[in-house]
Amino acid sequence: MKAFLDYLPIIIFFLVYKLIKPEQSHAILERIGITGAESNQNILVATLALMVATFIIYSYLYISQKFKLEKAQLLVVVSTIIFGGLTIALRKGEFMIYKAIFLNLAFSLAFMISPMIGKIKKPLIQRLFDPVFELSYKGWLKLNWAWVGMFCFMAFLHFFFGFIYPDPSPDHAVWVNFTAFGDMIVMFSFIIIQFILLRKHFKTPQE
Repeated sequence: MKAFLDYLPIIIFFLVYKLIKPEQSHAILERIGITGAESNQNILVATLALMVATFIIYSYLYISQKFKLEKAQLLVVVSTIIFGGLTIALRKGEFMIYKAIFLNLAFSLAFMISPMIGKIKKPLIQRLFDPVFELSYKGWLKLNWAWVGMFCFMAFLHFFFGFIYPDPSPDHAVWVNFTAFGDMIVMFSFIIIQFILLRKHFKTPQE
């Protein structure tokens, strides 16, 4: 349920983006004084919808989690406010691409330095999956580095589809489609492969 709520703002972003035409002037933007974006109205309104959805969903999570947010959730909220605000204020959809790249690199860095910080000094992946897998410390380190690589790869994909892959539209349609579908496919594929490769290391109920 929480994973779905984390992904819900992206779904809302994609739906609003698809419902509004790039050149269509929107009353919401006019009300907040955003004008002059003649070819990317859809991504601006979608960004605003993303920010509102993020605020509502993470406010709910803040309350349901006994008035606290996890560090990853807090990072998502702050980056959405900063990059979403820049997108709307400067009328440039590129800042949403920067947000995706920044988040993936930040998560990659968090996994990379996790064995060296904190009271426990365990790889972050071990803290997350310790109830599931039985691995040696070297095994946890290897798995942790795999997640570092995965998030770096995700950052590269966002950069590639945002700035390198040929996209004739001025509203970043290729990147939006990747964010809505490709992002999730890559993540779930990685997790499925991880569970298949580590199937012999599942903890039994007695453990």
